Amino acid sequence: MMIVHHSDIPAVVLVVEDEMLLRIRAVEMVEDAGFTSVEAVDADEAVAILESRSDIALMFTDIQMPGTMDGLKLAHIVHKRWPPIRIILVSGQLKLETIDMPPGSCFFEKPLEADVMMAQMRNMIVRPEPA
Repeated sequence: MMIVHHSDIPAVVLVVEDEMLLRIRAVEMVEDAGFTSVEAVDADEAVAILESRSDIALMFTDIQMPGTMDGLKLAHIVHKRWPPIRIILVSGQLKLETIDMPPGSCFFEKPLEADVMMAQMRNMIVRPEPA
């Protein structure tokens, strides 16, 4: 499945974050970067959204979340089922080694710097890495 983005239609970023204020801040970064955001409060909701849409270009997910799986497990599932989707993992507690993450994904520690995050999203969506 190939995801095609037309220059006049903003790419869609799925934001997965259980803490409301952090989710709002992440959504603001996505929209400030020029993309459309879709929100999920946990991994199960994120998978349901991904199963119902074909326009998600990037997933921005927290790692520590309540529910049946954390953000890292979610990232691996998304990479396996929807390989074109780029993935950004974030955490305030954990530091991930590259080997733990799916190929082509990246990790940022909280607190997030808006400018850095927006630049990373633009880079990953405009020039996606090969799977």
